[in-house]
Amino acid sequence: MFNKIMKRGQKKPSKEAIEAPVPTSAPSNVTVNHASRVPAVTPHPTAGPVIPPRPATVEVLPHLKDTPLHEKHGVFIRKVHVCCFFFNFVDTMKSAREKEIKRQTLAELIDIVQTGSCKMNEIMQDEMLKMIALNIFRSLPPAAHESTGGPGGDPEEDDMYMDPAWPHLQLVYELLLRYVVSSDTDTKIAKRYLDHLFVLKLLDLFDTEDLREREYLKTILHRIYGRFMVHRPFIRNAMNNILYRFIFETEKYGGVNELLEIFGSIINGFALPMKEEHKLFLVRALIPLHKPKSATSYHQQLAYCMTLFVEKDFRLADIVITGLLKYWPISNCGKEVLFLGELEEILEVTQSLEFQRCMVPLFKQIGRSIRSPHFQVAERALFWWNNEHIVGLIAENRHVILPIIFDPLEKNIQNHWNQAINGLSCNVRRMFVEMDSDLYEQCQRQYNEKEAKAGELEEKRVLSWQRLEEVAAQVA
Repeated sequence: MFNKIMKRGQKKPSKEAIEAPVPTSAPSNVTVNHASRVPAVTPHPTAGPVIPPRPATVEVLPHLKDTPLHEKHGVFIRKVHVCCFFFNFVDTMKSAREKEIKRQTLAELIDIVQTGSCKMNEIMQDEMLKMIALNIFRSLPPAAHESTGGPGGDPEEDDMYMDPAWPHLQLVYELLLRYVVSSDTDTKIAKRYLDHLFVLKLLDLFDTEDLREREYLKTILHRIYGRFMVHRPFIRNAMNNILYRFIFETEKYGGVNELLEIFGSIINGFALPMKEEHKLFLVRALIPLHKPKSATSYHQQLAYCMTLFVEKDFRLADIVITGLLKYWPISNCGKEVLFLGELEEILEVTQSLEFQRCMVPLFKQIGRSIRSPHFQVAERALFWWNNEHIVGLIAENRHVILPIIFDPLEKNIQNHWNQAINGLSCNVRRMFVEMDSDLYEQCQRQYNEKEAKAGELEEKRVLSWQRLEEVAAQVA
């Protein structure tokens, strides 16, 4: 019984070396990981490569190229252990020598992985990935609006957050990136370390406010998706779940832009016929992403993904356009301008049959946008008639479209406050006259009759109120 207890006690420090990272904001001068004070215990009793014990202090080690061949692996692991130390970067003067040693060691490890000057065995890879995980997987500081309790700000207007530990974090991310893309990295071995848990922790880091870190995370996750085919379904599902939580629960997540950029590359590689899973992603995630108030911050990447879907499968145009109309902004004019631009891009790759399925609700909304008192909204809608492909679709279906938008066009010409909108409306009217003058005259007659009836109704309404006032005066 005593021997069993002793064996269990020997295994526990090794577990702490993986699961107990020390936060970068530790107040001490030099922070040492728990396991750095305890020699690593080899789990297998059989003879094999021995992992050097973790040092208690940051030490200067010889360059690997100057190390004898039989010592290279041991020195490499010792260098990795040096990079497991953490420092307080808020005070730049503290531990300056130790910080520089770690920086130089990380730079050397990057060069080793990039050039392939030292063939890494599984133990070396395992230790290196543990070190990377200890450095990058950490609790992120709260966002500025969360700290103050105020509403989320505009990332373009707010000062960009800069992680004080970035001089070392950048090198760690660069090391991970070089390891992932290296031709010497065997994916069959690497997938043991870059597993599902590792991917989930990477996705959690996308919520950082530091744009530099998100850019590295985007590149690394994209490369992992490209090289590790076994992880592709899991990565897609994990990214989907993040977007679902953002759309339907929190509306707070810093890395939506970067995730959509990755999805853009993934969608571009979809094979045809498109899987049902991918169509569900379009309907359940991409289209509802237009709803959050912060959609303007990632709209460019979102519009690109939407257009890619229609380019891949033109039959999806009806679903995409109908979905956009469902989430059309009512009182946000800036967002409405973006929607009009996105719809134009989608219509450029839409074929006639799909256009006919959704043209009635589409141009009812375009009519409302043309008549908008906000001149940028009306202008963006009228600019559609500068697009040859859209004009061709309209010309084919003018008997349906012109009666829908004739009223807004005429009212713009008659009484819109902005002279530029008056001119654009006249240009669109001229195009319809050139397309089909008979149809235009027919719509003009119907419009005049409608206006005459409206005038008669207005006169009757005024007379009715006058009679009521007279009766009320007599009773009084």
